[in-house]
Amino acid sequence: MRDLSVYKRNALSCYNVELLSPAGSKDSLKAAILGGADAVYLGGKQFGARRLAQNFTDSELKGAVRLAHDNDVKVFVTVNILVKQRELSAAFSYLDYLNSIESDAVIVQDRGMITLIRENFPMPIHASTQMGIHSPECAIWAERQGIQRAILARELSLEQLERVRKSTKMGLEVFVHGALCYSVSGQCLFSSILGGRSGNRGMCAQPCRKAYTLGKERGYVLSTADLFSVDSIPRLMEIGIDALKIEGRMRSPVYVYLATRAYAKAIERAEEGDEVLITPRERELLEVAFNRGFTRGYLSEENVMQREYPDSRGSLLGKASFQHGRSRILTGNLRNGDGVTLYRFGEKTGGFEIRDIEKEGNFSIISAPFRVDDGDYLVYKTRDAEFDRINQAVNSMEFPQEEGGRRKLEFRLPLSERKASKRELSFYVSSLKSLEKIIRYATRVYFEWNRYQGDAKSMCENAGIEFVIMMPRVSPEVPETDEGSIMVSTLGQVEKYGGRRLYGHYSLNFFNSLTVPELYQYTLSVELSKKDIFDLTRHYGGRLEALVFGRIELMITKDPTLEEGTLIDSRGKKFPVYRDNFGYAHILNSSDLFLLDYMKDVESMGIESYGIDLRRRSAELSELVAKAFYEGDESMKEEIRERCGSITAGHFLRGVI
Repeated sequence: MRDLSVYKRNALSCYNVELLSPAGSKDSLKAAILGGADAVYLGGKQFGARRLAQNFTDSELKGAVRLAHDNDVKVFVTVNILVKQRELSAAFSYLDYLNSIESDAVIVQDRGMITLIRENFPMPIHASTQMGIHSPECAIWAERQGIQRAILARELSLEQLERVRKSTKMGLEVFVHGALCYSVSGQCLFSSILGGRSGNRGMCAQPCRKAYTLGKERGYVLSTADLFSVDSIPRLMEIGIDALKIEGRMRSPVYVYLATRAYAKAIERAEEGDEVLITPRERELLEVAFNRGFTRGYLSEENVMQREYPDSRGSLLGKASFQHGRSRILTGNLRNGDGVTLYRFGEKTGGFEIRDIEKEGNFSIISAPFRVDDGDYLVYKTRDAEFDRINQAVNSMEFPQEEGGRRKLEFRLPLSERKASKRELSFYVSSLKSLEKIIRYATRVYFEWNRYQGDAKSMCENAGIEFVIMMPRVSPEVPETDEGSIMVSTLGQVEKYGGRRLYGHYSLNFFNSLTVPELYQYTLSVELSKKDIFDLTRHYGGRLEALVFGRIELMITKDPTLEEGTLIDSRGKKFPVYRDNFGYAHILNSSDLFLLDYMKDVESMGIESYGIDLRRRSAELSELVAKAFYEGDESMKEEIRERCGSITAGHFLRGVI
């Protein structure tokens, strides 16, 4: 790594695949440019899914675009959170500013932003991975909305990616390196429901990196390894993926430089037909910069977990015995200026920069500058002397000083007159026994996709109740059904069954009145507060449902190693875990949402229907809850609480940050 000037790949390749790097700060932006990025993605101080990163002020955004464009690097700005109704004017003003500084594209999660951008600005739209594009049908839907690129779900295999590629001419982008969310992106409510810090609003508290008990297992049950997909680059290029993406807006400039440089070189080698795409030294530097274990990801394997520890530990050198503060380590990869960290019995005991190293053949002899008890330790290399040169190169690149600020614009929408209507009760059911108990109270039934659905439909028809089949929460292959009424959870399901009566599940993240596509009925996001719902309903005329009872699904994951049972956290909270008929595991909240005592508030906003989720509950509890909501009998609250163990008003009262 002698030359730290801006690296540029060979431009003569027929593949023309783009390398996209994270820029969570000004220094990380410079590191990405130096490392050879073709494009960067970054966010401002608002509306980005990494609100805890340094990010950029308005004037810094203008400088970032100028610096990147001066180096032939594109800038994609993240506006990839769910946007509340009352934030639409602020989002409109922000998008206007991004357009004025010549941003190359805007990355969005909220489908209302598609409408806002498409009707007002010429900027290209990229669908965030949190929008959930994960099937050919999803891609077709996105392309029809005028979206220029979709960042595909990290759960897809290479074969599934190829099917998506064949379905669309739209640009496709795939993550190849960095952190892996345990849950399907855009579908994680764990941080939100437990602490009010919503991952869909850029404030994830990373509950997946905490310790849990599940059955006999105790540890970091939900913690994934980091994605490392260099080996998949040739196949991704062959499939026709347009852009390869590195995750890491919360990580250091050194990490951004090393990951960018390694993948830029790997792409170049793949384009030239080389079999070896990364050198041992390049991999070592990546491991040292950030490493919680590597996985090739769902692209080519099923097990992506690393449950021993949740943090970055660098590159493992091995076990070493310390005597009087000195140790002989079997490695030739240490030199003065490197850093090591010691672990004993799973706990970090300290770290230090190496000075006055001694060599004995293949052994390196190091001395700790502080007291180290005699004994065996695991030694990790956590710093490389090369990092100083990288930081010097980053610091030597000037960041342009620009003046800039957005105009304060108002985005006006017409008011909608909603009237209180007759209370409709919609029950989520998964068993015939529960269905039998609640059917007399139901307006309609959302029946889970299982082997009992035929009998359930007959029971509903005989009772004069609408039968709605529930589609799976995730569907890389959308299942076939002849049913006329369908509850949909993905955009691919919407695309495939657009001519039917479609009910939107709350996982479709209905957050504001601009949300597309139009459905017969949407279920409001369970992250909306009473005030949020009031603001939304003043401008939305379509049918709406509010979930008023049930265990909210906190996560849905492809992880095949997660056992069914009860997940228990450090506070003793218990979260049921089950696996659906399509192979995905669901983690449910420890408490039931219960809004019976707020029904008048909800009804006053003109909500047409109320969802009651009784899946996997006893027939007796199902009947009790159904009767209470049908009769509006708040006196049954304590008995329901006792039967459920714990109830909560959820975000209806507190909302999310």
